[in-house]
Amino acid sequence: MFRDLRRIDRKMDSPSVETILKDGDYGVMSCVGDHGYGYGVALNYVYYDNAIYFHSACDGHKLDAIENYNKVSFLVVGKSLVIPDELRTQYESVIAFGKASIVDGQEKADALFRIGDKYSKGFEAIVKDEIEKLFSNTCVVKIQIDHKEGKSAE
Repeated sequence: MFRDLRRIDRKMDSPSVETILKDGDYGVMSCVGDHGYGYGVALNYVYYDNAIYFHSACDGHKLDAIENYNKVSFLVVGKSLVIPDELRTQYESVIAFGKASIVDGQEKADALFRIGDKYSKGFEAIVKDEIEKLFSNTCVVKIQIDHKEGKSAE
């Protein structure tokens, strides 16, 4: 179902893929947007249990797109360094393909706490207060990963 990498020599091993997904600062979710146009949006996220979670307002372009067609991709770039005198770039990136859905209840709460812990470590009390204040007005989307792979060039 999923294509093999064309440059198999650049394929990352599974532990490296997991590390980039876990440690990435942000990712770009791509989906089918209005009128069939591609729509990509940069997001803060957390990765665990073979899923990517992000929070959102409860309406808007990305949620409409997911409702209309839930298959998405999510790209995370680990590192990138342009080497101009050699006309090349060192990089590492991971792409995940999966199905997106809105989650609620304890799964939503767990994801929000994990997002808070990832981006605001050491500020747990502030994160907890913010989650309690905004919980009902915040959506959490889960991308259940069907396939993921990474590639790099040194």
